[in-house]
Amino acid sequence: MGQLVGVTEKASSQPGTLRFELNRTLSGQGHERFSTVEEARGDLPSAVLARRLIDHGGVESVHVYSNIVTVELSRGSTGEGLGEVVANLYQYWLPGVEPPSFDDAQPEEAAAPATSDEGGEELSAAAQRVPAHLLERSKAAKERWSAKNG
Repeated sequence: MGQLVGVTEKASSQPGTLRFELNRTLSGQGHERFSTVEEARGDLPSAVLARRLIDHGGVESVHVYSNIVTVELSRGSTGEGLGEVVANLYQYWLPGVEPPSFDDAQPEEAAAPATSDEGGEELSAAAQRVPAHLLERSKAAKERWSAKNG
């Protein structure tokens, strides 16, 4: 699940440097440079990508400017598999992995009581599905409005 990033690997004039052009902007118009995983902290896409590239191995540093990612390789590294790391930046679940179920992600709120506090009259079926705290808030607002407008 997620969306693959379109990646084109471009030749660099400097040996040991790879350049990737992406189909989306990662850093806006700001330059960002990362040499260690500690420098690449946070949830920004450029920091996440830098962490993944450095963790992959064979990477000395990562520079991100808009949609251009420049990777300086460690001595002797070929950069094998780095394009796939970039392409899978927004890939949340890998093929064959069961995505989590969201059925129980949010706890159920207590339903409103079947009778109202005023005289024990029955609530409609729709009102019974409304959480009790919302019914109380609505009732208080109605009382304030009635007191103000007579």
